[in-house]
Amino acid sequence: MMRWLLVTMCVATAACSANDDRSEQDTAFAALQSRGHEAMGVDQYTSAHRFESLPDGGRIELQRDTADHDGVATIRAHMRDIAGRFSRGDFSIPGFVHAQDVPGTGVMADRKAQITYEARDLPGGAEVRIRTTDSTALAAVHEFLAFQRGDHRAH
Repeated sequence: MMRWLLVTMCVATAACSANDDRSEQDTAFAALQSRGHEAMGVDQYTSAHRFESLPDGGRIELQRDTADHDGVATIRAHMRDIAGRFSRGDFSIPGFVHAQDVPGTGVMADRKAQITYEARDLPGGAEVRIRTTDSTALAAVHEFLAFQRGDHRAH
């Protein structure tokens, strides 16, 4: 109903189209955050993601923005689980969070024997360090991390 009113009031001007696109993006981001909360067990709005490409792979970092002992423990358990799943070629959690096949994960699953994943605790959470010497796997890891950075707005 609200969308209909917005479109009716704007009479499809370029400015309204841009605002409507932002509204759809904000709705999509809120849905991503909600699925992330469900999958990771912590509020995504009070946690900080970092997706860093490195010469030998990269790292995924998740830390609480607030003092939250239980949240930190939840993140650490999640990141250990993610490292284990990824090492088995299971990328179902990122697929669920992003509601699509995440770029790079097909190659990462196919080349799972050439990639290592190590979970490490950080002061406010944890990280998964990804390493490979395989150039095809490396390109897939970088594609995966770049997608994550963009979709999580973690630039």
